Amino acid sequence: MAAAQGGHSGADGVPAAVEAPATVGTPEAAGAAEAAASGAGRRAALAPVGLVLAGCVSVQFGGAIAVSLMPRAGALGVVTLRLLFAAIVLLAICRPRLRGHSRADWNTVLAFGATLAAMNGLFYQAVDRIPLGPAVTLEVLGPLALSVIASRRAVNVVWAGLALCGVFLLGGGGGFGALDKVGVAYALGAGAMWAIYIVFSARAGRRFPQADGLALAMAVAAILVLPLGIVESGSKLTVPSTLGLAAAVAVMSSVLPYTLELLALRRLPASTFAVMMSLEPAIAAIAGFLILGQSLTLMESLAITLVIAASMGAVRTQVGRGKAKLPPAE
Repeated sequence: MAAAQGGHSGADGVPAAVEAPATVGTPEAAGAAEAAASGAGRRAALAPVGLVLAGCVSVQFGGAIAVSLMPRAGALGVVTLRLLFAAIVLLAICRPRLRGHSRADWNTVLAFGATLAAMNGLFYQAVDRIPLGPAVTLEVLGPLALSVIASRRAVNVVWAGLALCGVFLLGGGGGFGALDKVGVAYALGAGAMWAIYIVFSARAGRRFPQADGLALAMAVAAILVLPLGIVESGSKLTVPSTLGLAAAVAVMSSVLPYTLELLALRRLPASTFAVMMSLEPAIAAIAGFLILGQSLTLMESLAITLVIAASMGAVRTQVGRGKAKLPPAE
């Protein structure tokens, strides 16, 4: 304001800059402006964190519903309906453009879609053989490994280590020997795909507006899984009650969480996002208790506490970074 007025004078010949209100440029005003900017920066940093947490809750409660649906349609049948409904909803909402994209854009969509298909297919094969809690516990090892690899700050390694301790406690002190070996392998494979999903979700978010990249990738995933679901379940996929529950699973486990995560990854570092994914076993345990009647042991409660502590530490680290500099929204 003073710079703009510096070349002008008031009616009495006194420079206009001298006539500016006394509050402009005072320490009090500067402090208030700094506090407002700090508060805005903190809220901006917390916004993607809230998106990730909402996605975690949605996907795990949707997963609990999916487990109850498997006796009707089979694991691959549930995956097929989930991805098919999710693709239809996302394509209808986003209406993504098919023209004007580069070869690299389409390669990203194809890789993202293949990852979605593999991640969901492997995970549902796992929960068809082992309980939901241990399956999610094993699956989350993928994002935790990514957090250590992608992190450029030593403190994120600490949070990842703390979350890892909680994950193994949730699995009974690291003892998964009593579980079906094939189910364990499927869960670990799903975890590896989950880590790759994080990478391609962030890449799709940068290359496509809104959730267009996700909508296209979901269509690719549905096309890839559809033949497998038809072979396994056949006419079971057309039962009205099954279709209704599958639609709910699709919205809760795919449409809502993947959209929220894609938007969050535009402003949240992959390493912080990966550590926050350690909340998944805790939320899965709560969903299992409320929907499937699975109770929590003392060991599981301790594990949940460690996992939540690690995630809170990751959030605080991200908020501290956001106060200084936030990645630009694209």
